[in-house]
Amino acid sequence: MNKITILIHCTDRSNIIASITSFIANKGGNIVYVDQYVDREQNIFFMRLESEFVSEDFSTEDFKLMFKTDLADTFEMKWRMYSSEKKPKMALFISKYDHCLYDILGRYNSGELNLEIPFIISNHTDLKPIADSFNIPFYHIPVTKATKQEAEDKQLALLQEHNIDFIVLARYMQIISDKLISNYSNKIINIHHSFLPAFVGAKPYHSAYKRGVKIIGATSHYVTEELDAGPIIEQDVTRVSHAHKITDLITKGRDLEKVVLANAIKLHANRKVMVHNNKTIIFT
Repeated sequence: MNKITILIHCTDRSNIIASITSFIANKGGNIVYVDQYVDREQNIFFMRLESEFVSEDFSTEDFKLMFKTDLADTFEMKWRMYSSEKKPKMALFISKYDHCLYDILGRYNSGELNLEIPFIISNHTDLKPIADSFNIPFYHIPVTKATKQEAEDKQLALLQEHNIDFIVLARYMQIISDKLISNYSNKIINIHHSFLPAFVGAKPYHSAYKRGVKIIGATSHYVTEELDAGPIIEQDVTRVSHAHKITDLITKGRDLEKVVLANAIKLHANRKVMVHNNKTIIFT
């Protein structure tokens, strides 16, 4: 059985849904999931659809060509089509914090994440034993002000060599350059505490503690040239009180970061995120 996922957006007009579903039915497909949304302010139609094909003669490439000719060109669609036969390849970028790394690799090892992790890149060697324990290749690429360009060239070469589909910054404490971002537009996922920009700096939880915050949170988003301002994929919060210590805030914050980042990875890997004008449409 062949299963494909299609993501579509175009100017809203009548007969789009009927045309798409009729096309798939005529090609012998069975639709197992469909969801759509219309942005009334911009008059943009968004759709996510999954369908199955049982014919042994089914060809994904032939289906893509017919979809483009018969539908996409007619409705002037922007679209992407994915086959379930190919799992997305994810590269992990890390530094010295290990909580997100342990969580991701644990979920990956248990089969919870529908993806492949060909390798891990780090600007330090501290977490190499973790990568080794999960039998994932580890590349140490140091980054300094003088070597940043050379380091990113090495990173990009590895990404392209392994045909990486997207990157996750699992608390990678380096600014990503425009060069890497342009090669992986809306394909680099980051995690940060939701204190930004109110509590910036090296110790945001300490600053938040001094202000007596009542809620802390975490945000996962795509990386853009503007720091921590990319399209948001997932967020969550938890309450704190005057009785909590700084260590409590840090622990709660890291727990949130793990869950929020894992959920963002799942949404992206399962093709449930669409980006339009720095805003995401998340399909459930």
